[in-house]
Amino acid sequence: MAEDEDELILADLPDEELVPQMHDDLYDGLRDEVVEGVEILLARGWEPYRVLTEALVAGMTIVGKDFRDGILFVPEVLLAANAMKAGMGLLKPLLAETGAPKMGKMVIGTVKGDIHDIGKNLVSMMMEGAGFEVVDLGINTDVDRYLGALETEQPDILGMSALLTTTMPYMKIVIDTMAERGIRDDYIVLVGGAPLNEEFGRAIGADAYCRDAAVAVETAKAFIARKHNQAVVA
Repeated sequence: MAEDEDELILADLPDEELVPQMHDDLYDGLRDEVVEGVEILLARGWEPYRVLTEALVAGMTIVGKDFRDGILFVPEVLLAANAMKAGMGLLKPLLAETGAPKMGKMVIGTVKGDIHDIGKNLVSMMMEGAGFEVVDLGINTDVDRYLGALETEQPDILGMSALLTTTMPYMKIVIDTMAERGIRDDYIVLVGGAPLNEEFGRAIGADAYCRDAAVAVETAKAFIARKHNQAVVA
């Protein structure tokens, strides 16, 4: 089996075999192979957005579903997400040139007083893998940085993460401040982190609590679709 894998030459595969192979390589976190696959498809004349959606996003969707179902775990998903990010590195400047459509835009950060970022980073990478533009504010993010980013970036979604029970209440401070300034309803607010639950999310006025990165992607897509439908109706 190992010998067969060693003999696999991606450039020799036709498109209909190369794309599923890229899904497998992404699933296995094979960064170099994913990058090579992206280069091959671009050289064959594929549009950057087609490479993104059919090769990378479709592959990361499989990863997300298996993560949600407990088949894959955080270390494996991080490897897959890093492989995805490497492929995205080639596509980002090309997508910017072609003005390819994006799923939406998200500003995300770990709240003030909290320096934990593994979950946040995983959400960021998987959101990018789903076609979202993500602006990551990092850790220990205070209300002024959140609001400044909302004004500057004009995202669809604000994401907040906390791993400490002592920092969870800060999410309400951010949401309450948004409400005071009359901008709360302009954004979809998603919250997550190990000590949170749906009841807490509702209590602080968030639109949704997301228990993991896969759920965050699914929830974000659902809210964006709803937002677009409302815009069309309006």
